[in-house]
Amino acid sequence: MFVDQVKIYVKGGDGGNGMVAFRREKYVPKGGPAGGDGGKGGDVVFKVDEGLSTLMDFRYQRHFKAVRGEHGMSKNQHGRNAEDMVVKVPPGTVVIDDDTKQVIADLTEHGQEAVIAKGGRGGRGNTRFATPANPAPQLSENGEPGKERYIVLELKVLADVGLVGFPSVGKSTLLSVVSSAKPKIADYHFTTLNPNLGMVETEDGRSFVMADLPGLIEGAHEGVGLGHQFLRHIERTRVIVHVIDMSGLEGRDPYEDYVTINKELEQYNLRLTERPQIIVANKMDMPDAEENLKAFKEKLTDDYPVFPISAVTRQGLRDLLFEIADRLETTPEFPLYDEEDMAENRVMYKLEDEEAPFEISRDPDGTFVLSGAKLERLFKMTDFSRDESVKRFARQLRGMGVDDALRARGAKDGDTIRLLEFEFEFID
Repeated sequence: MFVDQVKIYVKGGDGGNGMVAFRREKYVPKGGPAGGDGGKGGDVVFKVDEGLSTLMDFRYQRHFKAVRGEHGMSKNQHGRNAEDMVVKVPPGTVVIDDDTKQVIADLTEHGQEAVIAKGGRGGRGNTRFATPANPAPQLSENGEPGKERYIVLELKVLADVGLVGFPSVGKSTLLSVVSSAKPKIADYHFTTLNPNLGMVETEDGRSFVMADLPGLIEGAHEGVGLGHQFLRHIERTRVIVHVIDMSGLEGRDPYEDYVTINKELEQYNLRLTERPQIIVANKMDMPDAEENLKAFKEKLTDDYPVFPISAVTRQGLRDLLFEIADRLETTPEFPLYDEEDMAENRVMYKLEDEEAPFEISRDPDGTFVLSGAKLERLFKMTDFSRDESVKRFARQLRGMGVDDALRARGAKDGDTIRLLEFEFEFID
C-alpha cells in the first residue's frame, strides 16, 4: 500500500529536574548548596533514508515522544542529556505544522536531518540560586517541557520526469517499455492509483527517473478524481511529459484534453507552468491518429515539441528519450519552498503588540481561569513541594502583572483561581 500523507504527534523530551542538596563532608565547614542541574530532553529529529519509499510505517505509529533528561544529582552532578529520537522518513517528505500550516522542513537528500520538536532544557539545581543574602536556598527548578505539536507529513515523489495526461492514454505502457518498471496496466480508468517510478537509460548512456502518475481529469486541482494525490507528486519533476491519446477512441478531442490538463496544472500551482513540457502523441498505430495529429498541430499555439509515438510498437521512442535527456541537462531543479518559507528559519518582524504572557477568563461557576504559554511553562517548571519555590512562583506572577489583572477583573480575597488542572485561592 502506498501512503503519501499522514498526520502524527511529536513531542520533545522534557528537561530533567534540578536537585536541592547540600554538602555534608566531614572537613568542609558550612558546606553550602550542592544540587546539580537536570539534563536536556531529547529532540525529535527526522532523517532521510533512501531505502524508504512510502509513509506506510506512520500508519502504525503516530506518536513520537523523545526521552526526558536525567535529573540533577547531589555533589553538583549534572544530569545526563537525553539522546535524540531519530525518525526515518523517505526522500521527498515535506513536514508541515498542522496548526499554522507552515512548512517546517523539506527533506529530499539521503541523510538530511531536521529537528521537528526540540527537547526542554534541564531545570537548575539549588547551587544556581545561592546569593549572599540566601547562601543556602531550598529552591530548584523542574525541567522545561519539550516542544509538542501535531504535524502533517506529505510525500512528494522525487522524479526528474513526470508523465501527465487523462486516464488510459498510455502513460503506464510508455513507462513499462522505456524502463524496467512493471506498473499495473488494464483497459479501464484509474488503473494507476499510486505513482510508479522507473529508471530510464538512453542509448548514449544518459539516465533519469520517470514517474507515471495517477490520471488527471477536469477539476483535479479541487480534488476531483485522484486530483490532489496526482498533483502533489508532479511538483518536484523538472520536465513534464504530456501524453495524449491521438486515436480519439475514448470519444474525446485530443486538443481539448491537452487544454484541460494544462489548465489543471496552472490552477493547482502556477510554478508548474514554468517547467518545460514535451507533448507525446501516443497510439499513432491506431486508425484516425494521423488525421487527429494534423488537426491537433493546427490548433496548438504553445511552443512545445510534439513527438508522435506508439508505446506498443515502440515507434518514435528513441527520439523522445533523447529529447527528454537533453531538456533535463538544461533545466535546473525547481525548489518547492524558498529557504525563507521554512517556519523554523524565518524571522518576521511585524509592527504589532507582543503576545500577552497570560490571559484571564471566567468559568460559569465564577472561577478565574489563567492561561498562556509563558505562564504555563513557568508553572510546570516550579517545584510546589518546597515553600521557597512556591514563593518564587508567586513573585514571578506578581512581576508579570497577574495579581493586578485579577483585581481589575474583580477578583476578591478567597476567590478560586485555576491554572491548568490546579486550583488555588486568591489572597489580596
